[in-house]
Amino acid sequence: MAGLVPAIHELQTFPMQGGWVYIVTNKPNGVLYTGVTRSLPHRIWQHHEGLVSGFTRRHGLKRLVWCEHHATIGGAIQREKNMKHWPRTWKVRLIPAMNPEWNDLYETLNQ
Repeated sequence: MAGLVPAIHELQTFPMQGGWVYIVTNKPNGVLYTGVTRSLPHRIWQHHEGLVSGFTRRHGLKRLVWCEHHATIGGAIQREKNMKHWPRTWKVRLIPAMNPEWNDLYETLNQ
């Protein structure tokens, strides 16, 4: 059936087991979006290309500023659900610990 097979992107270098929780933004201290995925490089590529409709495309959220790997996708989903209920301040505090300059980490995913 058409549309049921996900596209495979050349940046897909991480194993498919587990999952990732990530935060994207449009600029340092800008709008934040917390998401979850099995393939972080592919998902962030989708954000960069504007292929993810809705909130992230509307606000131009393309800059990966934080990510966290989980051994299971279920663990990643639970972490994302918990974080969605956090105050913004808590999420903002996570970012400098991993990425003090709020750089786009997308380019580091291939390394």
